[in-house]
Amino acid sequence: MNDIAIRIKGLVKKYADVVAVDGLDLEVERGECFGLLGPNGAGKTTTIEIMEGLNTPTAGTVEMLGRDWAHHGDELRARIGVALQETKLFDRLTVEETLRLFRTFYPSDRALEVETLLTELQLGDKRRAWVQKLSGGQRQRLAVALALVGDPDVLFLDEPTTGLDPQSRRALWDTVASLRSRGKTVVLTTHYMDEAEHLCDRVAIVDHGRRIALGTPAALIDDIGGHHLVELSSVPSLQAEVFTDLVGVRAVRASQRDRSEPQDGLVLSIDEPHVTLPALFQRLAERGAKPTRLVSRTATLDDVFLSLTGRTLRED
Repeated sequence: MNDIAIRIKGLVKKYADVVAVDGLDLEVERGECFGLLGPNGAGKTTTIEIMEGLNTPTAGTVEMLGRDWAHHGDELRARIGVALQETKLFDRLTVEETLRLFRTFYPSDRALEVETLLTELQLGDKRRAWVQKLSGGQRQRLAVALALVGDPDVLFLDEPTTGLDPQSRRALWDTVASLRSRGKTVVLTTHYMDEAEHLCDRVAIVDHGRRIALGTPAALIDDIGGHHLVELSSVPSLQAEVFTDLVGVRAVRASQRDRSEPQDGLVLSIDEPHVTLPALFQRLAERGAKPTRLVSRTATLDDVFLSLTGRTLRED
């Protein structure tokens, strides 16, 4: 059995003079949660739309579950589920009526039972509520339930928790974890880096339509020089070389949030804060330096993207 759920080779999408996707190669394994990350305008939405069969490539190929959209469109539509960031539904239908309606779109022997979906998405107490009366989190859980009606082999979640409260976010995280445990493949886009690190087995970071990094969240973070960072602000008199020989320091870089901005401090990538911080304080005292801000924190995928591009993942 083929272990690859989605295979993309040399994907290109052009709009007039704009290249949205520029020779992208990706493979998504069966049963994994795969994150596609990048800033707005990076090409990830276009890539997702092509995967879903909603858009056509200018060049390159997309293979889904061993099939392609040109020859197996009906079969693939029956085997994928899509939950958009915002889903327009019938306001005057109840939650249960909406689920029953969508269930009629699939063969009865494949479609999941309405009661199963109500339970899994924690919507049982809202079964008789009109859609227009649902909160943002409840509407998003309903959208995911609708994407799951056909018991898809591949589920696409586009920014599924944007704007949700922490409790609703955690509920959707539990749903994704349950899907993974059942061997389903999930493709996720998100701007929440804690979400990607918690849910995704692997992530691809794209920028300007190209893949610039691929791997597990832990491996990508390790590639930038450590899982812990120390940020020093307002120390313009100190150069990176002052700290490179400190015990436990793996890398030192400028801390500006954008490469067009002036340097405002330094970021040290370290392995063990309890070892490096005492040595750092001693070095600062020796130099008579008093930073206005010193923060020790865990590195994130946002730091990975910043180190690669000079921008944060949440920048427009």
